Amino acid sequence: MMAVLVDALVGEPRRFHPLVGFGRVASAIERRIHADRRGAGVVAWCVAVLVPVTLLGALHVLSGGIAAFGIDVLVLYGALGRRSLGEHARPVADALSAGDLASARDAVGRMVSRDTDVLDARGVAAAATESVLENGHDAVFGALFWFVVLGAPGALLFRLANTLDAMWGYRTPRYERFGWCAARADDALGFVPARLTALTYAALGDAATAMRCWRRQAPTWDSPNAGPVMAAGAGALRVSLGGAAPYHGQWEARPTLGEGLAPDAGTIRRALRLVDRGVVAWLVVALCIGAIRHA
Repeated sequence: MMAVLVDALVGEPRRFHPLVGFGRVASAIERRIHADRRGAGVVAWCVAVLVPVTLLGALHVLSGGIAAFGIDVLVLYGALGRRSLGEHARPVADALSAGDLASARDAVGRMVSRDTDVLDARGVAAAATESVLENGHDAVFGALFWFVVLGAPGALLFRLANTLDAMWGYRTPRYERFGWCAARADDALGFVPARLTALTYAALGDAATAMRCWRRQAPTWDSPNAGPVMAAGAGALRVSLGGAAPYHGQWEARPTLGEGLAPDAGTIRRALRLVDRGVVAWLVVALCIGAIRHA
């Protein structure tokens, strides 16, 4: 709870974000180890992820007491990105509400990798909403889940693996084999928390629509974890997301997510509130479990 409070009050580190630093280290590891083989990718992933996670685990055990608690708070705070979701998404919603499509495109371009300069207002709202829903898992609930399971090393494991998937998990000539381990590891670590995230969205929104969209639409999505999260989230919000999107100068066909009205600025804000309510719900459950354990 302390780490969630620190994230809410402080937000992301302004001068040096640990995940940005990790990205630089991972890039250096890639330059040294990269080869067009799965084995090279496995070695690189282990060096980038398992080495720091193991060192953190050892430090946590050796510290104990207040020091271990401090490590827990610091690591989970670095792994969470709940406040940053709002800091990135609200400017998109505000610009759309003001009718400033150019500013909305610029703002959403800091959230997604698609070609935002060709998006209309609906496309901008859809991109931002999809990003909020997906990152609700990647930057919030997934980290919380693995913290509960394995403590600070678990939260670090999940976030580093998730970051490497974003760097190496592409089906391109360079990463088809080298990035295989990063993609599969992220799928495995996200499997359970993604479905818990989808259930959270369903429980706090239109449950019937969320579950129906999850059941019917998630299997059509490329990612085994993003599919349930975004389908259930879109259904919970009763909004239509997904569909064709522009990447690298071409429109790529994507399945539909959710059902209902077209997204707008209000949809982005509702998605943020859905994530925030989910965080509160998870904290309440965690407190109840802790109370039962110590009863």
